[in-house]
Amino acid sequence: MTNPTTALLIFLGICILVYLIFYPKKGWYWKIKERFKKDDKTLIEDILKKIYHAENSGTFLQINDITASLNNTQKNIVNAIANMESSDLISSSKGSLKLKKTGREYALKIIRVHRLWEKYLSEKTGFNKKDWHEMAEKMEHTLNQNETNKLAMSLGNPRYDPHGDPIPTATGEIKKIKGKALSSYPVETVGRIVHIEDEPDIIYQQILAEDLHIGSMIRIIETNKKRVVFYSEGEEYILAPIVAGNITILELKKDESEFKNTSRLSNLKMGEKAKIIGISRECRGEIRRRLLDLGFVINTEIHIDIESPMQNPRAYLIRNTAIAIRNEQAKYILIEKIESHGQN
Repeated sequence: MTNPTTALLIFLGICILVYLIFYPKKGWYWKIKERFKKDDKTLIEDILKKIYHAENSGTFLQINDITASLNNTQKNIVNAIANMESSDLISSSKGSLKLKKTGREYALKIIRVHRLWEKYLSEKTGFNKKDWHEMAEKMEHTLNQNETNKLAMSLGNPRYDPHGDPIPTATGEIKKIKGKALSSYPVETVGRIVHIEDEPDIIYQQILAEDLHIGSMIRIIETNKKRVVFYSEGEEYILAPIVAGNITILELKKDESEFKNTSRLSNLKMGEKAKIIGISRECRGEIRRRLLDLGFVINTEIHIDIESPMQNPRAYLIRNTAIAIRNEQAKYILIEKIESHGQN
């Protein structure tokens, strides 16, 4: 027979366990329930984004397309799609999923948060640009509308994210991207990069590896079914058409000789003299402010003063002051070579 002390301890233990499990809003039961609720919300928002991007590119997705592209079970995705149909977010016609008005508005809210987070990561943090998209994918599910508006205000209500994608307004208005895919232009086209698509990730990573920047001018010298070749900022690039298709170019009517003179400071050679014509839009935040503070401003003459044995870093002479920076920073500074002079 159990003694009274043991019985009391068992009773207290049961009470504590019940308290831990069912304590309102903070107990294990409520936390698990909230977790499932958040997981359902994230899945619905991911599906809405997939359908939106597909419709925006002129295609329609089916359930199999969704299940193949999302890291979730087919059962969960099918249930989520059924709930979205009953909630009047989407419709299904001949197997194709389409956004309804409320679904499109919801999708634009998620896209707004995603692109604002990418803008924040690029301007306010030191995270590598290779990580911005993946981090924003997780953070886009965390803000309500009021918090989103505060984030936008803190960034100065930007119109575009770091990739050139337009950021939807609080009312769901969104600008169209001007220009066409790089792969669609003929030889000798001169243009400016206005957008770099960050999906699918495998192609986006290839573009990042090439170190191509938003705002850079290009001139196409070869294009066929196997490759697209072009010059940009003093360098030659060779891309597969599928990769070039994710880069949007706005065609410009520019004098070719003017285009040829544009280069990156990292390409400057000992004995060459140049004039700074700007800093790439790719250079943001603290790095941009530091370069400007050091004197890398428009119309300033510059040449290499001292090279290290590995040529990185290099010291540049600006207004009679030697300033050393690494090539990773020098590539953001755009120059125009003006003349050669004797080595010091």
